Amino acid sequence: MAGIKELRLRIKSVGNIKQITRAMEMVSTTKLRRFQDRAIASRPYADEIAGLVGRLAGELGEDLNDRPLFQQGKGEKVLCLVVSSDRGLCGAYNTNVFRKLEAWKAEQTEEVEFFTIGKKAEAYLKTNGHVNKRDIIDPPLEQMDYRSAAVVAGMLVKAFESGEYKSVWILGTDFVSMARYVPRATQFLPIEAGALGAGDEKVGGDVILEPSAGEIFDALVPRYLETQIYNMTLESLTSEYASRRFAMKNATEAANDMQALLKGMYNRKRQEGITTELLDIVGGAAAVAS
Repeated sequence: MAGIKELRLRIKSVGNIKQITRAMEMVSTTKLRRFQDRAIASRPYADEIAGLVGRLAGELGEDLNDRPLFQQGKGEKVLCLVVSSDRGLCGAYNTNVFRKLEAWKAEQTEEVEFFTIGKKAEAYLKTNGHVNKRDIIDPPLEQMDYRSAAVVAGMLVKAFESGEYKSVWILGTDFVSMARYVPRATQFLPIEAGALGAGDEKVGGDVILEPSAGEIFDALVPRYLETQIYNMTLESLTSEYASRRFAMKNATEAANDMQALLKGMYNRKRQEGITTELLDIVGGAAAVAS
């Protein structure tokens, strides 16, 4: 069994770790609230623009065949943008993302290449021999705004239009609740009119569109794609901090339990030492008296 000095050092060490995990839990809670508010606030806009693009697509009908972003690419490879975290200590968040990545990749019949946002995804792809064509590191995920998301969307569109890829996918994490965040792979390009609800609902017959439906549609499609990227990064970042908060909360509770166990061992060890000393004193006194 460990000595009193060693137990005292271990209790102090666990206490220091507990302070760190509690501080990280508090920081994660603060950032989680901020990003959660932004993610929830962005959903109505994303839903509305998707619905509007879908209704206009219904108006255009067969004219969609003339738009390259709605047609399968000419390439023989598939491109996927993967969003992970830049830092660890966030529980199973990254593990779940990579598990989903492998499951999705196993379903593909074409060669798959990747773009990444997040250092953990970059490291995972490198370690597992996947083809990582570009690491998007500026700005970091936590600092990414709508303008940065628009730049990323432009990169993916450019890669698709180059003729190198058959399709482009995005893989991130949907924030469902504080305790549930689900990795999801979504086809980004070509845009599937059916996924937008095209044909289910059209712009009302009495509505006069100025400029034409086609011009409005062409102006809205880039905004729709940019919104998809922006929402995915927000949802993934919110999920990351929810997972980190949960992990740090569990770590703090485990440190409390460990500290209580070590203090119990320390007190027993100290009591044993006091009892031994008393027995030595009593024994010595008895020997002197005899």
